[in-house]
Amino acid sequence: MKAISSMATRLVLADLMAAAAAERLARVDVESVGGVDAAGRVAAGEAFDLVFLASGALSRLAADGHVDAETVTPLVLSQVAIAVPSGSSEKAVRPDGPAFADAAGLRDALRNATRVGYSTGPSGTALAKMIDDWGMSSELGDRLVQARPGIPVARSLADGEVDLGFQQLSELVGQPGVRILGVMPDDCAIDTVFSGGVATASADQARARKVLTFFASAAVAPIKAQHSFGVPA
Repeated sequence: MKAISSMATRLVLADLMAAAAAERLARVDVESVGGVDAAGRVAAGEAFDLVFLASGALSRLAADGHVDAETVTPLVLSQVAIAVPSGSSEKAVRPDGPAFADAAGLRDALRNATRVGYSTGPSGTALAKMIDDWGMSSELGDRLVQARPGIPVARSLADGEVDLGFQQLSELVGQPGVRILGVMPDDCAIDTVFSGGVATASADQARARKVLTFFASAAVAPIKAQHSFGVPA
């Protein structure tokens, strides 16, 4: 079986697929690319059995008939975290705690940053909108640096291209050259639910449904936690 996903879930999906294979449900090969590219390939008719994307993107594919709407299932909850290069003097906090006390503290950090990195995915879109709502887009100007599709913000931080980066916590944990300050403050948190769905082009929809049900089960919750994902309510 074939599946496609955004980069944000590639590592947790690898372990979930291994668990599915161990349960003899199916062997699924997952290709992980930028979320925009993944949605575009599914919309273009490329044959996949399962699709894993942010809930909004998956719902749009379902509305257009590329994914079976009845199968769309929330799988993991991801928080956006804030990180700096590992050599930065910024003080780190618990990775699962807020990086700053509140939105005001975050705005100060944005103003003090030389270059701010953010992703092309839904979290990046939400961050850009938040900055615009705060009236800071013009103030920050070209200091806002959007990562290229499929390129993690962690790499931009490690390479010194940006000195403050925003991306899914799961994408930052364990990456070399970065230090996580924490997640977004509670009053401006950006959370994303990633879901899975059976592609209408699947040649074995019944088996794909079984895999998806397994991925939503309590049996694999520890795998999700190991990758810093929560379970959607």
